[in-house]
Amino acid sequence: MTDSRAASKSRRRLLGGLLAAGGTALLAGCEKLNESPGFRALLAKADGPTERALDLLTPDDALAEEFSPAQISRVFKANGSVDPRTPEYLALKANGFADYRLRIHGRVRNELALSLAELRARPARTQITRHDCVEGWSCIGKWTGAPLGALLAQAQPEPDARFVVFHCADSLDNNELRYYESCHLREAFHAQTILAYALNDAPLDVAHGAPIRVRLERKLGYKHAKYVLAIELVDRLDRIGMGQGGYWEDHHGYGWHAGI
Repeated sequence: MTDSRAASKSRRRLLGGLLAAGGTALLAGCEKLNESPGFRALLAKADGPTERALDLLTPDDALAEEFSPAQISRVFKANGSVDPRTPEYLALKANGFADYRLRIHGRVRNELALSLAELRARPARTQITRHDCVEGWSCIGKWTGAPLGALLAQAQPEPDARFVVFHCADSLDNNELRYYESCHLREAFHAQTILAYALNDAPLDVAHGAPIRVRLERKLGYKHAKYVLAIELVDRLDRIGMGQGGYWEDHHGYGWHAGI
C-alpha cells in the first residue's frame, strides 16, 4: 500500500471515530443542538485541534485517485446553485462571458485580472476524478483547467499569506450574500488543484459552474466553489464572512477541512 493510500485510510478511520463519538448526541436532536449557541461554541473550540490533526494525516503531495475514461459517470449531477440569478452573473452570461475577468488580489505583490481566453491559453491540466458530496452521492468526471498554483506563483504571495478565499457570483439564499469558500495556501498549490473551464471535454455549462469553478480534489464537494469571480489571499480567515472560512461553515456548521 502506498503512503498516500495509507494516509487516506487513516483519515477515514479518524473521521469515522469522530462521527461515532458524536453520533448518539446528534441522533438525540441534532437540529436543536446545532441551533444552540453554547453547542456551536463548543464545536468551535474543538475545531482547531481537529483541523490540525486532519492536516497531519494529509501529506502535501498525496494525490486524489484518478480514473479511466471508461469510469466517467454518464450524468454528472449538478447541485447547489445551478442557475444563478444575481445581476453580476446575468450580465456576464448575457455576452458569453466575454467580459469575465478573474481577479487575484489580497496578500499578493502582483494583482492579476485574467479573461476566460487568457485562462484557457495557459498550460492546462486534465484529470478524471471522483466528486464526493456531503449528501452521500458521488460522480466521476473529466476536468480540464488552469493549475491554480501557477497563477498564484505569478501573483507572488506575500510572506504572511496563509489562506486562499474564493469569491463567487451565486447566492444560495437569493439575497446580497454571495457564495465563498477557502483553503490553505499549500492546498491551492497542490498538483490537482485547478480552475476548471471544461467538464468531459465540453466547455463548462452554467449548472456546473461556468465560466470557472475550482477543483480541490482532496475535498468534499462544497469546497469546490463554482462561478468564481475573484481569488483573495489572506493571512487569516476570521475576517471573512462569519469567520469559519466558507458559506456552509458559517451558516450551517460544516467542517472547514472537508478532507476525503
